[in-house]
Amino acid sequence: MPITNLASAGFPLWNYLEKHGHDAVSIYREAKLNYEQVANPGARFRMENINRLWWNVTEIVHDPCFGLELAELWHPSNFGALGYAMLASSTLRTSLTRLVRYHRIVSNFNFIRMDEIKEGLTVTLLHNKEIDYIPARADATLAMIMNICRQNYTANLAPGSVTLTHSKPDCAARYFAYFQAPVFFNADWNRLTLPLDAVDKKLPSDNPQLAEFHDQLIIEYLDQLDEEDIIQKVKAEIIAQLPSGNVTQETVARKIYISTRNMQRRLQKEGTTFNTIQNETRLDLARQFLTDKHDDMTEIAFLLGFSEVSAFSRAFKRWTGVSPSQFRMAA
Repeated sequence: MPITNLASAGFPLWNYLEKHGHDAVSIYREAKLNYEQVANPGARFRMENINRLWWNVTEIVHDPCFGLELAELWHPSNFGALGYAMLASSTLRTSLTRLVRYHRIVSNFNFIRMDEIKEGLTVTLLHNKEIDYIPARADATLAMIMNICRQNYTANLAPGSVTLTHSKPDCAARYFAYFQAPVFFNADWNRLTLPLDAVDKKLPSDNPQLAEFHDQLIIEYLDQLDEEDIIQKVKAEIIAQLPSGNVTQETVARKIYISTRNMQRRLQKEGTTFNTIQNETRLDLARQFLTDKHDDMTEIAFLLGFSEVSAFSRAFKRWTGVSPSQFRMAA
């Protein structure tokens, strides 16, 4: 399933480009992003395009510390209902718990983890091979989280420490000035640690009714997002289970944490069925495997969940009208 981000979460980057006189529209277009979607509530961008955007920006901006400035250009609305729910939380721990629990609002990849250690409450950014590591993006994410905490708590809230995996830049003094805490570079994790007495202190902005209202908006949005993602989820799980040779609606539904009946209903709503997706997935994979003439036919049959090459050959000919060997010769 492709990783997507909430388009409006990129508003700080857009604001930065405009503030410094860069042609934000052209830069977004070069990354094949529809710039008009940045202001469209609920719109999402694919991570591959966001990666390209960040690389383009880092080539244009000759400031290794520019990620820190994005935090000052952040607004709660950039995270949709989640931003407002975080600001209405009773404590910083509750606020950050909402970010972890509802992270899919911002990104459907779980990009954040929270742990309690003796030094305090840690907020750690997680890695994914589809998300290019760009130092300025890591800086901006931690700085924005710090900005949210300060809006909730006080402007002079300081973490116990901050660690960053990239090397120490010439402008390192700006990190110390922003975080108001020890900052360590070339670390194992991008992480900030908040003092426990601060994260559990009741906040003056605590508003249970407002937080609950926005929680409901979040849940409704995620439900809608799940409906849109159901085909990709089913397809991804079919691919994972195919080599076992025993892919069923029940095993796939169990793995994506919904009932078989609910999965059938949602697929029907999208105008398809489990069997259709399974056959289409097998055909797509078969074409990919057959194009690579080094793949053995027996291995291809196994990877597609067939117990015998003959069964694979019959199915492929039924799907395409030609045998696997004929397709491979023509490829």
